Amino acid sequence: MEGSFFSSHFLPALLIFLSLTSYINLSSAARPAADKASTEFIRTSCDTALAVTLSTARSTSSLMSKMVQSHGLKPREVAAMHDCVEELSDSVDQLRRAMGEMTQIKGSNFGLMMDDIQTWVSTALTDEDTCTDGFAGNAMNGNLKTTVRARIVNMAHMTSNALGLINSYASLHN
Repeated sequence: MEGSFFSSHFLPALLIFLSLTSYINLSSAARPAADKASTEFIRTSCDTALAVTLSTARSTSSLMSKMVQSHGLKPREVAAMHDCVEELSDSVDQLRRAMGEMTQIKGSNFGLMMDDIQTWVSTALTDEDTCTDGFAGNAMNGNLKTTVRARIVNMAHMTSNALGLINSYASLHN
């Protein structure tokens, strides 16, 4: 009878305990690899988001430069377009710097480098927003304003997404 109690209660309990212990050890051993994989995925996502944003910024800047050459623009529209092109050029420079810095990021300087990257991408976003200032108000309505606004809003969304990923990546190292 004692043998049956031991075999029917203690042995299964021991097996369950050993199984749980093995599972806990395996899952905690896998955690650093999963964390490293997640961190690397976010870093790759940052690189990709910056590359796509930079490409979009360049093509938008090029389009705006061509639009400034269009005949039939009013003097106020030409001035607004010139200002916008200048802001977009600054935005492209900031994104290019951020992208270059992401490839150079190293352990001991990580915090300082991430601060620079976050500042540059945030500045690019501000430049994009500033681009639309010359088109504000009712004095300038029509196709030009609509086209510029649509392109800039799209670009700003991409820049904002890149900044969000960069902020997530930076927070993993704090």
